[in-house]
Amino acid sequence: MEMKEVQAIDTMCRAGYAGIVTEDEWKEVWSFYESRACVKGTFGGVLKKLGVSEQDGWKVVASQYKPSLEAMIKEMDEIGVEKAFVDQQMIWSRREGKMATAFTVERIADLVQKGKGRIVGGAGYNPLRIEESLKDLEKAVKEYGFKYVWFHPNSFGFKASDAKCYPLYAKCVELGIPVTFQTGHSAEPLPSEIGRPMYADEVAMDFPNLVMVLTHTGWPWIDEWVSMIWRHPNVYGNIGAYMPSGLHKPTIDFMDGPIGRTKVVWATNGFGLTRCKKEFVELPIKDDNKKRILRDNALNIFKL
Repeated sequence: MEMKEVQAIDTMCRAGYAGIVTEDEWKEVWSFYESRACVKGTFGGVLKKLGVSEQDGWKVVASQYKPSLEAMIKEMDEIGVEKAFVDQQMIWSRREGKMATAFTVERIADLVQKGKGRIVGGAGYNPLRIEESLKDLEKAVKEYGFKYVWFHPNSFGFKASDAKCYPLYAKCVELGIPVTFQTGHSAEPLPSEIGRPMYADEVAMDFPNLVMVLTHTGWPWIDEWVSMIWRHPNVYGNIGAYMPSGLHKPTIDFMDGPIGRTKVVWATNGFGLTRCKKEFVELPIKDDNKKRILRDNALNIFKL
């Protein structure tokens, strides 16, 4: 398969990839304990490769992003990416007891408007501010046309099956949009056990019409991730936040099988559109299944 053969859909990019984050904002986000520890641990190799100090750790992620929305769309055109999803990226600092990142609905809506069809907006969810979150979510969908929610259970400290998450699921069913949330371990020093994919099991039984997308491959609980996607008709998965070349064989085998090929979607987590697409295209997966995962499944799941 050639790079531009399929007009792919990145179902989990980041707003910062479009160059809307200022240097001061980068420094603020990466001043949090969780971010600093992540730079030294998870991204330690990148930090060393870039040759920057820990104090400039924000450059580890910022260096991968584009300087503007125009530059991002130019890259999308060059490699064959039709649309990219961006959300509010609401992440809580467990250590400091406040939001570490959180774009406003209006800021994401402005990016969507300027993207002229190339950017798909997603809302966020704060289970510590349920009433306010649901109000913002309804506004995002009804006034600005957002298509989904991305939720980060790990940082807030609640399992996907916790009662504080149920108002979100009920609202998503009401609005007819999917909820996507991180599964698997946390790159930051946040409670990883919360991210076990199996916690989606009870949610899927309680909300059979809720469309769920379990992000981040579910690693290291790959078998649980596969089980949830396999068993529940409205549960899907995305492979964002991991380079395709580093995916484990069970994940690749599942994507090339009869269930995974129809229920997994491509995503980058903002870790480089070109590299992520190139490495995915090079995976030992049938071309028809690559097309499904790069594009067709997203059209179906998110009603694009």
